[in-house]
This record gives sequence, structure tokens and C-alpha cells, in this order.
Amino acid sequence: MSDQDQQMEATNRFISVANELKDSGVPVHVISWSMLTAGAVYSTFSVAGNTGGLNPSGVDKVVDSFRDCMNQVQEARKAELSGAGAELENEQS
Repeated sequence: MSDQDQQMEATNRFISVANELKDSGVPVHVISWSMLTAGAVYSTFSVAGNTGGLNPSGVDKVVDSFRDCMNQVQEARKAELSGAGAELENEQS
């Protein structure tokens, strides 16, 4: 299985767990921040292991990667909704 296929499978598993939490009554904003926190913790581990941390430049690289990913997701989401003829809405308050 390619890295991209493994990434998509892992992503879908995380979303499945998030949906299970939502269905059990955990607020969506709590789940979202929990996933973001888990991503920060695991990103640190993936670079520095259990005994280190990131320098400010390392934090910047992770933040830039997240920003790039977020922009890709938003563009894909807009294209998906537009292709389905849906009206695009901005974030909810």
C-alpha cells in the first residue's frame, strides 16, 4: 500500500473515532481541539521521540505543514460543494 493510501486510511480511521465521540455526546469543538492537540503531541514525537522537543524552527515547519494541509482541504471541500451545486458557507460562529 502506498504512503498516500496509508495516509487516507489512517485519516478515515481518525474521522471514524471522532464521529463515534460525537455520537456519544462529546461536543464537536472539543473533539476538534483534542485532535489538534493529539496532532501536536504526535508530530513532536515523530521528530524528537519520547525524550525531545521541537525548536522554534521545527514548530514553524509543523505549523506551515498544517496550514498547507488545511488550505488543501478547504480547496477540495469548496470544489466538492461547488460541483454538487451547494451554496458555499463560511465557518459557523
